[in-house]
Amino acid sequence: MAAKAVVLHAAILAATFVGAPAVAQTNDPNLSQKQIDCLNRTTAAGADCDEDGVRNGGGKSGAGNAAVGAVFLPALIVDLFPNPPARPTPAPTQPAPPKSPTSTAAPAPPPSGPITSPTGLNVVAPPRAVSGEFVPDEVLVTVAGDAGAVQQIATTFGLQVRSQRQSRLLGTTLVRYGIPDGRPVGVVLAQLAADGRTQRREPNHIYSLQQAAGIVNYAFERIALDSKQASGENVRVAVIDTGIDDTNPALKGVIADQFDAMPNVPIKRRDHGTSVDGLIAGVGALEGIAPGARIYHARAFEGGKSSMDVILSALDWAAEQDVRIINMSFVGPKNDLLGTACRNARALGMVLVAAAGNNGPKAPYGYPAAFDGVIAVTATDAKDGLMPQANRGAYVFLSAPGVEMVAPSGTGSDVVTGTSFAAAIVSGAIANLIHAAPDRSADEIEKALAATAKDLGPKGRDNDFGYGLLDIKAAGAAKK
Repeated sequence: MAAKAVVLHAAILAATFVGAPAVAQTNDPNLSQKQIDCLNRTTAAGADCDEDGVRNGGGKSGAGNAAVGAVFLPALIVDLFPNPPARPTPAPTQPAPPKSPTSTAAPAPPPSGPITSPTGLNVVAPPRAVSGEFVPDEVLVTVAGDAGAVQQIATTFGLQVRSQRQSRLLGTTLVRYGIPDGRPVGVVLAQLAADGRTQRREPNHIYSLQQAAGIVNYAFERIALDSKQASGENVRVAVIDTGIDDTNPALKGVIADQFDAMPNVPIKRRDHGTSVDGLIAGVGALEGIAPGARIYHARAFEGGKSSMDVILSALDWAAEQDVRIINMSFVGPKNDLLGTACRNARALGMVLVAAAGNNGPKAPYGYPAAFDGVIAVTATDAKDGLMPQANRGAYVFLSAPGVEMVAPSGTGSDVVTGTSFAAAIVSGAIANLIHAAPDRSADEIEKALAATAKDLGPKGRDNDFGYGLLDIKAAGAAKK
């Protein structure tokens, strides 16, 4: 087995404003405009998104870029403002017919001629206070209407159409509009609310992978699963993560298909995604919890980060693969579009598993884990102790091993720690349940996991351990 990999330490994301224009908003001073363009697959970035361009923004533009040369996996998200009150959302819509993923990210050219800031726009709501990290000059909007309506909205509100696609899980057209004149995202969202063709309006939030500091994999014993009987044979599991090393022996024959949701961004790191896939369904010396499961892997992260637009593209692709489980080992701010996609995926019968977060006891709720219908997983060690960095809160649903476990990686194998990997253990365990009883519904699986978990901490469900430690043997025996 290869040597332990160097542990990537978490970096606190400091909220700040970019220098010019004065009203532009961002929570990450280390992202250059070129990096944002690369992250979002815009035509402006194009083929220039090479390794240096992505890391350094194509050149040195001042002190703000001094630290960009290092690549971090942020584990803390600092919210400048509390989340706004939740708005009522309609019942899940009928999904639209699937479209080929290859057409999902084709950017539309900006309108010809200069774009000027519109005046006299009717603001039907106060400008939104946007929490969390987000792309500072973009908004995501679902639009009722055809391509003509999409362009009319852009013209009316002084925006650029950077991409548009039909989203299966949102059941409508998702448009990524650029803000070329420096208006704050919260102001543009309020202005767009005046147009009845805009159904939902959200920031293009940034999300971060959840990997903490990192021997033998003790997970089988702790979750009461006999490794000799473990099987997720032919159960389809989607993983949304980094790129992977599909040449790693632990993933031989494991990956059924792959999709790159950010094709214009070069792949630099393959560790996190390789570890998650391996813990779910690895083979050989680093056998996963559900050997035989079929992994549908969507690459949506680089440098530990992704945007809402990219993640939604990956989720739509996963839904089109008819998977039973979606593993989401990442955390970010609350976003209504992500909540709707998760709700509709659950309505289609998929079991959604997400990392609760590594941001500490006082951190805000982590999403998508905190959405209803998503199984939020925290991490415990070999003695069932809670990982100190774990998020806490009423949304935590289940505990699973996630501290100092051996897993395959882009360098061979690593010792990994984090709620990301605890989520992978739960996804693999659920694959075992589905293999044993394919007709079990997502609701039945969730109820069985809650009813049979080994209580840890205060009696009953609590903010630290949720319902308690996963007990897959008991869950498999539970009555429907």
